[in-house]
Amino acid sequence: MTDNSQPYHPSPSAGRPDDRHADTTDFGFRDVPLRQKKSLVRDVFDSVASKYDIMNDVMSLGIHRAWKRIFVNELAPHPDLSLLDLAGGTGDISFGWLRGGGGPAILSDINVSMLTVGRNRALDRGLVSGLNFLAVDAEAIPLADNSVDRVSIAFGLRNCTDKLQVLREARRILRPGGRFLCLEFSRVQVAAFAPVYDAWSFHVLPRMGAAIAGDRESYQYLAESIRMFPDQETLADMMREAGLERVSYQNLSGGIAAIHSGWRI
Repeated sequence: MTDNSQPYHPSPSAGRPDDRHADTTDFGFRDVPLRQKKSLVRDVFDSVASKYDIMNDVMSLGIHRAWKRIFVNELAPHPDLSLLDLAGGTGDISFGWLRGGGGPAILSDINVSMLTVGRNRALDRGLVSGLNFLAVDAEAIPLADNSVDRVSIAFGLRNCTDKLQVLREARRILRPGGRFLCLEFSRVQVAAFAPVYDAWSFHVLPRMGAAIAGDRESYQYLAESIRMFPDQETLADMMREAGLERVSYQNLSGGIAAIHSGWRI
C-alpha cells in the first residue's frame, strides 16, 4: 500500500459507479484489475474478522455505536416489517433491528469469515430467533423482486465494486413503500476537522491495526477506501439513478459519516 504522508483527496465525482467496460477499478488509492477487487476485499475482511468489533471501537473512539443507534432508529423496526442487512458482517444492525422489535431479518455478507463471527455473536446474545444468515454478493442478491420492507447497508457499500448495481438490487427487492438506508463514512463538512481526521486516518489507524489486529495493510486500505467513496451529494444522485425516490441524507459528526435514505415508491 502507498505511504500516505500526503493524504489523497479525490474530486467530488470520485467513487462513481465503475464503468462496466473498464479494465480497472479502485482498491483504496490503487488501481487494480476489475475482476480482482472482490477477492482483495475478501482477503482484507478474512484478515480483520476476529478483531473487527474491537477495532471499530478503537477506530471511532466508540462513536460508531451512537451512529448505529441513530441508523437503526431510522430503519424504524416494526414486527410487521422485514429487513435485509447487506454487508451486515458481525451483526450490529441486525441485532439492533431485532432488539427494537423488528420482524424477520436476514444478516448477509459476501465474506463468510465475517458472517461466522456474526452468527457466533447472535448465538451468544440469544438473537437467533427471527434471524437468518446468507452469504451473498450485494451486486446479485438471490431474493425475489418486492420481497423485503427494508434494506440496510452499514459501512459496506464502499467496499463493493459496482456500487450502482448494489443500489439497483436494493431497489429491486424492496416492496413498494419499502425503504433503503445506507450508513457510511462520508466527506467531512467542517474544515477544522479535516487535518485531524487525516492524521487519525492515515497515521494512527494503520498503527492501531498493526498493534491490535496484526494487520497494518488492511487498515491502510480501509482508510483509503473512505476517501474514495462518493461524497454525500454524489451518493444521493447515484441512489436516484438506481430508481430510489425521496432521497435524502443526514450528516453525523460533521460529515465524518452520513445516513442516506431512499424509498421504493
